[in-house]
Amino acid sequence: MEELNSEILLELLDAREFKKLKEKLENMHPVDIVEVMEEVGERQRVLMFRLLAKEEAAEVFTDMNSDMREDLINALTDSELEEVMEEMYVDDTVDVVEEMPANVVDRLLKATDEETRKKINALLQYPEDSAGSIMNIEYISLRKEMTVEEAILKIRQVGINKETIYTCYVTEKKKLIGSVDVKDLLTVGESRLIEEIMDENVLCARTLDDQEKVAAMIEKYSLVAIPIIDHENCLVGIVTVDDAMTVLQDEATEDISIMAGVTPNEDSYFGTSVFQHAKNRALWLMLLMLSATVSGEILAHYESAMAVMPILITFIPMLMGTSGNCGSQSSTMVIRGIAVGEIEFKEFFKVVFKEIRIAILVGLMLAVVNGIRVYIMYDQDIMLAIAIGITMIAIVCMAKCIGCTLPLFAKKIGLDPALMAAPLISTIMDTCTILMYFAIITAFFKL
Repeated sequence: MEELNSEILLELLDAREFKKLKEKLENMHPVDIVEVMEEVGERQRVLMFRLLAKEEAAEVFTDMNSDMREDLINALTDSELEEVMEEMYVDDTVDVVEEMPANVVDRLLKATDEETRKKINALLQYPEDSAGSIMNIEYISLRKEMTVEEAILKIRQVGINKETIYTCYVTEKKKLIGSVDVKDLLTVGESRLIEEIMDENVLCARTLDDQEKVAAMIEKYSLVAIPIIDHENCLVGIVTVDDAMTVLQDEATEDISIMAGVTPNEDSYFGTSVFQHAKNRALWLMLLMLSATVSGEILAHYESAMAVMPILITFIPMLMGTSGNCGSQSSTMVIRGIAVGEIEFKEFFKVVFKEIRIAILVGLMLAVVNGIRVYIMYDQDIMLAIAIGITMIAIVCMAKCIGCTLPLFAKKIGLDPALMAAPLISTIMDTCTILMYFAIITAFFKL
């Protein structure tokens, strides 16, 4: 494939040299074509799309964002839209339908045949974020009494319309009983029966399984696709590795948004309006702002202690910042471990024990450095240096424990562990740090 050179393509488009442009587009990857289309206006985009071959046009249409698709659907004729829909896989069509407004969906469904519409409606019945909602029903099914020769002939006949042919599934009365790799079919005798070479230990998932769990299985076992069965153990579809990658990317994007204190949004950064961006961020900021008032009330409670030793105020920002950072470090590591399946709730005490040991080492290092700083900067006040050092060790241990336990508890009760990330942890730690700081200081100096 040719390397993307958008300037050349745009020049050919402006010069209306459509023959040369078509030749260039034939040698480009669909994703690269979409990137070029993002740089041109709607009219030029439609011209470029009409130059594509049917198969390539369907792939480009699948890779577009929802806004580009909607504009294109409104610009294409009914016959052009039918050609595109004919070449698209059903699961990709379902993804498009779910993103489009009702009037556009009506036009899309009219451009598909009755059988395809039934398949689309069947997939739309599955809950959002389930394996059934992302599966592809275009797979190759074989019978165990088939010979290898018959199986290869069937693959040649129907394989062109299937999303993957590398793994074929053996069924009996629609129930999944085994799988066969094309590599095995091509390397054994043609008279062998499928029953003799099939693998009966097939990894599979169910239609109502969480899509993230299914994607994690594909990643863990390095699968090209995983079969999906219903409640009667009948094979109803497959989830392919490209769908799994999309799921993992979407989940990672959602977790990053939540960890940053932003309501997740499916649209791109530039595709989201300023008002929507503000709406997604303001609610979290408002909640965090109001929760921070607790810290203010605690400070007011210790006003008399600060009046006796005004110097105590100078250490509050440093202690609060350190505790928030320590808590965020632990929560981030645990959230990441939960996401990749490395940490589970049953390992709760193992995680806490590890974080406490880390906290003691980190706390001692920070306490020594900070104690020396306080001793030098504040008239060689050894008592103050010791008090701040003890406080530092205590808040680091507390922050590490809270940071590692909250994501685990969130997972246990069915919440997204990413909720327990930096903004929320920092706010919680601010309150806890002030309480611990003044509890230690007032006891140490008998204030």
